[in-house]
Amino acid sequence: MKIFAFQTKDGVERLGTFWNDIEVFDIVKVGERLPKPKFEVIKNMEELISMGDKSIKKLNKMIKELKELEVNDLEIFTEIKTNAFYPVKEIKFLPPLTNPQKIICLGRNFLEHAKEGGKEPPINPMIWGKFNTAIIGHQDNIILPKISEKVDVEIELVVVIGKEGKHIPEEEALEYVWGYTIGNDVTARDYQYTDKQFTRAKTMDTFAPLGPWIVTSDELTDPQKLELELKVNGNTWQKSHTKHMIFSVAYTIAYLSKSFTFKPGDLIFTGTPSGVGHYQKPPVYLKKGNIITLSIENIGVLSNPVVEEE
Repeated sequence: MKIFAFQTKDGVERLGTFWNDIEVFDIVKVGERLPKPKFEVIKNMEELISMGDKSIKKLNKMIKELKELEVNDLEIFTEIKTNAFYPVKEIKFLPPLTNPQKIICLGRNFLEHAKEGGKEPPINPMIWGKFNTAIIGHQDNIILPKISEKVDVEIELVVVIGKEGKHIPEEEALEYVWGYTIGNDVTARDYQYTDKQFTRAKTMDTFAPLGPWIVTSDELTDPQKLELELKVNGNTWQKSHTKHMIFSVAYTIAYLSKSFTFKPGDLIFTGTPSGVGHYQKPPVYLKKGNIITLSIENIGVLSNPVVEEE
């Protein structure tokens, strides 16, 4: 199931999922109007994720009840649809999460990416963090900061943690995942190398495009079986598969949980494959007017235009 935050033409921010290819519905409003109400206290993605597996079960039951109403009680279904359904073409997808407690990023988690940078693959996961102020959503602008001339992009599978845990066994780690989304680890390469550390270079404003939605873990059960591709203006820069990760999603969760407690809504950017602009010959960096398109199998497409800071 694809779960997302969205904004309707009236400016109201809502929590939704797809009804079909052309319609979405407001989860909260539908939950309030069903004969047996659900999600009475759920108002945003953070609260939904905090329910863990229970939220996914309730959402599946909600859709089942809606389909039954459409067949058996068209009057109630029509009332719900009138008040809680919206055409996809009339909504704006927002970042699925805007205030995660942690945004953890992995470096050199694909062997070919380590090689293209002339680096040895890490013995243990190499990590740093992003700030939530870097998060933007689908179709939002990536802003080239005035202080950087070497802004680059990196496609990444992003893990959304669904329940609290520490010292998580690797064989149980995927049970702590609520879902998956697409992330772009935008990076100011000049600051990455002059600072000699990654955080500032990778967490400038708009440097964490995310979305357009979260695919729940009941539908995406194996994160190591996904193709990834990043295009700039329709030209492929990166193309790989999550089976090539050095450290799997399960191993990464188990490894990191030895150091700190995961909380619902925490995000893990799991690393990028080869093909980034900085290591092309000659190097290529983002320019005003570029369109960046990221696609991950069984999740979807995240796209962002590039503009200059005013």
